[in-house]
Formats: sequence, structure tokens, C-alpha cells
Amino acid sequence: MEEDGSNGSNSTASTVVDTAKSERSVWLMKCPLVVSKSWQAQAAASDSHPVSKVVVSLDPLLPDDSLQFTMEMAGNDTGNMPKSYSLDMFKDFVPMCIFTETNQGRVSMEGKVEHKFDMKPHRENMEEYRKMCRERTNKSMIKTRQIQVINNDRGVHMRPMPGMVGLIASNYKDKKKATPVKGSDVKRTRRDRGELEDIMFKLFERQPNWTLKQLVQETDQPAQFLKEILNELCVYNKRGTNQGTYELKPEYKKSVEDTGAE
Repeated sequence: MEEDGSNGSNSTASTVVDTAKSERSVWLMKCPLVVSKSWQAQAAASDSHPVSKVVVSLDPLLPDDSLQFTMEMAGNDTGNMPKSYSLDMFKDFVPMCIFTETNQGRVSMEGKVEHKFDMKPHRENMEEYRKMCRERTNKSMIKTRQIQVINNDRGVHMRPMPGMVGLIASNYKDKKKATPVKGSDVKRTRRDRGELEDIMFKLFERQPNWTLKQLVQETDQPAQFLKEILNELCVYNKRGTNQGTYELKPEYKKSVEDTGAE
């Protein structure tokens, strides 16, 4: 009985949440993939320099809620990645809190979300972003397949070994009897996010509007994962002649048009 009571107390202790930082205000921001990768690379470096800074602007001639937020990337090794971004703040969003969990299973509350932002390049930096997208698309079109010559051309490794003939025949019969799996039942494997974005840009070069079902068939990707990419790159037409289809956002559409023209 004592052992049971001890186990129960340990289980209760493991579910205790540290709320010392529960009143701390935090920002939730959705940023482009290239920015996220740049921050991760800088965080992994030995030196701990700031990765970016946020600039808050206020026009006294406008209403009190007219704050403008911008973000400047730190460092000079960003390549074609834009260094200046605008932060569009959401007025209405569901109240959220941030939690972390250590390797030992300790759960802590890091704060509550005060502001939620959508990060995108400034108009004056849009050309740099388009150039970066074109370079990424061109890299994805380079074929990396290689042909390897087999030195042993006698086919030793291709011949059935003794005792394997009956087994091969049996397996072949079992495969013929197996019921074919429908395409919709096959579990799709997620591609790399950057690779999938490049494929999406190529598809929208072919035609400007696609339904979700068509894109799932073209990319062979899970529908839910595809929706996440579409929400970042596209707008959904709820009415009009193209109702029920996706098309690229204006900033990405111009990039695709420039790539097609080249």
C-alpha cells in the first residue's frame, strides 16, 4: 500500500506546471521560412549576438492605435534575403499562452501572448525577395541524379540463390492475390517544405488557379500539410468565377511572372 501511495505522489508532482512567468507578455509571430532558418543558424553559432531588432513607429496625427511595427535583420551575411520586414498586427485572436517542456519532463509557462504578427518583406525589398525565390526555383530544377557503372557485370548478385526459387514463386502468388490499395489509402510522405514551395510555384506557372484536390494529386502530399503551405502563399477564392480555388498572393504572383518571363 505504501508503494502505491508513493507512485501516486510522483505522478502528481510530474504534472505540476511552473507558473512563475505566467504574467509575462510575449509576441507570437509568423515569419518566412528563410528568416526562421537564418535565426536558427545564428542561434547555433558560438557567439550570441542579436539576430534582429524591432522598430516601433507612431504618427501623432493618426489615432492612438496607429502603431507601425517593422523588423530589421542583423548581420551582413543574409545574401538576397531582405533585411527589412513589416509586421502586420492582428487585432482579434484567440487568447493563448506559451509553454515549454524540458528533457526531464518539467513543464513551465513562459507567458501569455499579447500581440500576434504576420511578417512579410517591405515593398522596397520585394525585388530582393523575388530574386531569392527565383534562385531557389532554379536550384530545384537542377537534376541531381547520377548513373553508376557496376563493375561486376556477371549478374552474380541478380541470380536467385539455391533454395530461393520456391520462396520467390510463393511470394509472387501472394502478391497477385493481394487486394490493390486505393490511391487515397496510401500514406503520403511529406516533402521538404522549401522543395514543396518550389513545386507549388512551378504549378502556378502552368495555371493561375488550382483546387485543393488538384494540388494533392499533382504534389502527392497530405492535404493538411498542403493547406499550411497554401495559407502562406495563396489566397482562397470564396466567390466569383474562380470560387473554391487557390491563387498566389500578389507578392508571390509577381515573382512567378518574372520567372516565367526569364
